[in-house]
Amino acid sequence: MASKGVRCLNEAFKGLSLSSQTCREAVSHRIPSSTITRSMATEAPLPKITTSVDADSLWRPASTVPLTIFNFPSFEPQRLESWSAKHLQLPLRRDILHLAVVYEGDNTRQGTASTKTRWEVAGSHRKMRPQKGTGRARLGSRQSPMLRGGGKVFGPKPRDFGTKLPRKVYDLAWRTALSYRYRRGELIVCQDGMELPLPAEFADLVAAGALQDELQRSFKAKWVRQVLDANDWGRRSGRSTFITTSPRDNLFEALEEVPNYGRALEIDDVDVKNLLETGRLIVEREALKELIESHQSDLVARVFVTNPALPRAPESGKVLVE
Repeated sequence: MASKGVRCLNEAFKGLSLSSQTCREAVSHRIPSSTITRSMATEAPLPKITTSVDADSLWRPASTVPLTIFNFPSFEPQRLESWSAKHLQLPLRRDILHLAVVYEGDNTRQGTASTKTRWEVAGSHRKMRPQKGTGRARLGSRQSPMLRGGGKVFGPKPRDFGTKLPRKVYDLAWRTALSYRYRRGELIVCQDGMELPLPAEFADLVAAGALQDELQRSFKAKWVRQVLDANDWGRRSGRSTFITTSPRDNLFEALEEVPNYGRALEIDDVDVKNLLETGRLIVEREALKELIESHQSDLVARVFVTNPALPRAPESGKVLVE
């Protein structure tokens, strides 16, 4: 047994000696490093590329957008004006629009709901029947909330539902809504004094007293329907919102008769929600300018100092083509 183990050990040492000899022969046959040379192509230095970028050639977003001023009610283009992109070219921000609409809705709520508690209901507060002996449920006064006409438990009381929103965020929502309408082609700006003209024959009949009030209202409603249908702005295309700086008698009365076609609002009655509800906005140029100027607090410095470094309001309304 021992001789067998010695024989195996000798064979193992013999194998190790053969492998070491093979490794020495392989090292002796290596290629010397001095024989490897690099070509001239690899040794040539890379050319230096120098680029000079002109600052004027860099792309910059447009600072103004074109706005067409139309005539009413023919809607013929009168002139082309340049308005600031910060007024009519803002990106859509649904979160800011949602904050503005919720803010307006909260501050519109009256909060006058009120109920009486059991101590505010008129009447005697004596116990209606004895506590025991009647076989019926125990009962207190007639003002008990369990009885009809009794007090209300945890009922509503007058409160203020108004919430707060930073003015700059609210002003940004205004211009975001106008920009959304402008990009979709749903902002139609007309000349000042947007009134519904009536035929001369109709004016003569009204002056002579030959038409009753009902006939006058029906004629105005028919006239405004024809104006809107001529531009494919009927009920199928969505209602229209007219915004003016002051009341226009004929236009306001006509739209009151056809509420399915549109509505007319003064500039003081317009909210962000009104800008997004209907299919399009038909607004006077002066009304649009007042809306923008009154809602650009995030663009104008609050410090009234003659310093050119302070941000100023962007200019809008420059005539390009007339």
